[in-house]
Amino acid sequence: MAQPLEADGRRFDPEDVGRPGPAVAPAATARTSLGRWWRRFARNPGALFGLAVFLAIVAMAVLAPVLAPYDPIAQGVGTPLERPSPAHWAGTDSFGRDIWSRIIYGSRVALVVGIVAVLLAMVIGVTLGLISGYYGGWVDVVIMRVMDGLFAFPIIILAIAMMAVMGFGVRNVIIAVAVGFIAPFARVTRGDVLAVKEEPYIEAARLAGVGSLAIIFQHVLPNVMAPIIVQGALRVSGAIITEAGLSFLGLGPPPPTPAWGRMIAEGQTFIVMAPHISTFPGIALMLAIVALNLLGDGLRDTLDPRMRR
Repeated sequence: MAQPLEADGRRFDPEDVGRPGPAVAPAATARTSLGRWWRRFARNPGALFGLAVFLAIVAMAVLAPVLAPYDPIAQGVGTPLERPSPAHWAGTDSFGRDIWSRIIYGSRVALVVGIVAVLLAMVIGVTLGLISGYYGGWVDVVIMRVMDGLFAFPIIILAIAMMAVMGFGVRNVIIAVAVGFIAPFARVTRGDVLAVKEEPYIEAARLAGVGSLAIIFQHVLPNVMAPIIVQGALRVSGAIITEAGLSFLGLGPPPPTPAWGRMIAEGQTFIVMAPHISTFPGIALMLAIVALNLLGDGLRDTLDPRMRR
């Protein structure tokens, strides 16, 4: 009788039972995982739209010197309060500065503050969450009470207080925004660590004599990265909103640095006669926030197993 075929088309041989199968190249496995991830992600039209808009904003920020038709801080490049025209696509402000050029350069401030602040908060918050969740006891109590203290203040209020102490500047904005986002990363990481540290492979590593720090960063951290990445993507939009709020209140990067929040604030005085001064930076801010939220939702549905259907 003919031997049955295996899934790959080869004849089944009983003597093969127990023998190691063919080695699978790590690169091939990585490509397969990446392909699976992309297929899940691509099923979400909103996530694709968010990714496209986000990449467009990144390209605009990187290529600002090429794309901006005018110097963003040069005054008198057009008639003050000029409405949108072929020469000035988004019009000019009260100083005759080209608004479109300022929007393009403003994307640099938004992305730098948003991404760097979230990365800084992620490094600190994830480290605290790993230590808190793994060691537990009084270490957990102390760290979580400090995080509760940060949670007690709205992020914008905390950032305003810090800016009032530290002063103006992009660096200070990044620090102020980052401090407000440490607690969410710490809590998310701690919650996942509490579950992962009970897994058998963690206990096996302990019994094998592996040190605590090695277990935390080599075994625990890789298994809690998915929700951390999702959290990071979702928090970038919050960081950009916070920076825009600080700039709107005059606590962001000092003038004449183009920042979307400050541009919106500068247009308040002329909202009736020249609404374009506030409208176009507002649209840019809205698109960035919507795109990042859609992208974050897509990453959450793709990477977080608890959200898969």
